[in-house]
Amino acid sequence: MVADREFRNDLYYRLNVFPIQLPPLRERPEDIPLLVKAFTFKIARRMGRNIDSIPAETLRTLSSMEWPGNVRELENVVERAVLLTRGNVLQLSLPDITAVTPDTSPVATESAKEGEDEYQLIIRVLKETNGVVAGPKGAAQRLGLKRTTLLSRMKRLGIDKDALA
Repeated sequence: MVADREFRNDLYYRLNVFPIQLPPLRERPEDIPLLVKAFTFKIARRMGRNIDSIPAETLRTLSSMEWPGNVRELENVVERAVLLTRGNVLQLSLPDITAVTPDTSPVATESAKEGEDEYQLIIRVLKETNGVVAGPKGAAQRLGLKRTTLLSRMKRLGIDKDALA
């Protein structure tokens, strides 16, 4: 990141005095119940709410998720649940979770053919849609992605839709 000028050189070296390696949350599902409890009580106290229990099913559901946004994403889901909870038992429904967590799954609607990776799949669908990214018949729709997500992936993969025509 420093070499790509995405992070200040001096700040990196100030922070890197004692590096801490911490695996992503998806590799530490046993930490999720403790984090959920801590976030729930911290957020409830800040909002003047009294939430004194969290159903075991809620903890199991949250522990089974991937959490691509790591701890911040988990905290956002818990904050939303605290806001929407009526009573003193944390209430969390699947729509609450999906409203906060982005879809980071690989391309969903259009399925990849055997041996085809994300790059090849996007190229194929762009060719089939004549380079149209947005709209009801665009590549993003066929791939089950938002237009901005597809454009971001195209940029990351170095795909130029104009060069496909």
